[in-house]
Amino acid sequence: MTLRRLRSVHSSRQTKRNVMDIGIIGSGHIGGTLARQLTALGHRVSIANSRGPASLAALAAETGATAATVEQAARAHDVVIVTIPQKAVSELPRHVFAAASAVVVDTGNYYPSRDGRIAEIDGGLAESQWVAQMLGRPVVKAFNNIVANSLATRGVPAGTPGRVCLPVAGDDVRAKQVVLGLIEALGFDGLDAGTLADSWRQQPGTPAYCHDLGTAGLKAALAQADAGKIAHSRAEADEAARPYFAPTSARST
Repeated sequence: MTLRRLRSVHSSRQTKRNVMDIGIIGSGHIGGTLARQLTALGHRVSIANSRGPASLAALAAETGATAATVEQAARAHDVVIVTIPQKAVSELPRHVFAAASAVVVDTGNYYPSRDGRIAEIDGGLAESQWVAQMLGRPVVKAFNNIVANSLATRGVPAGTPGRVCLPVAGDDVRAKQVVLGLIEALGFDGLDAGTLADSWRQQPGTPAYCHDLGTAGLKAALAQADAGKIAHSRAEADEAARPYFAPTSARST
């Protein structure tokens, strides 16, 4: 759903939906897109990155989001979205997350060629389970298996043929419902994809990863994922993504 359409329906929907205080940590493709979409829906959004609020002045001016520090964004009351490379998760303020009551959403994916080796994940821990351990609190896995362009452009009203469905995995039913509600408001179907331990089914290299599937297709893709192939699927996905993580000067033209 385009920003224009989101804004056009905002006033009629807002009486039925509470305005939420949402923090976004990470201003890359997914973080920036979510900042645009969620502010268009009328939510109060603060956005932070490792470079500090001054680096976010243009995005804040464009969207109406508040440029913030990481700690400020992590203190959002309702939802905190962590959308940074896996290797940076350990640098987040654990004490802030551990004390917070907001729903924490992890959109991240583990790519060893970018993040280095993480022994616990390589040993079989689901990526978002590791994130939860690093933050000292439960998280919900969502928005990790859609590319930013699809997130920005493929949202459509409920019932539209071909509507993209996004999986949501986590251990807290209420938290998942909050995230499923955001997904619906953004113009996508949402699917409860099980517990956080089940979130490996939407990790890089799996059939559910970045294919813009409808609800039936996503259910089938999640079911097709093979636990015995996690390492192989990750290696294939990592090799395919490796050129995108190389320094700009090292990329082929």
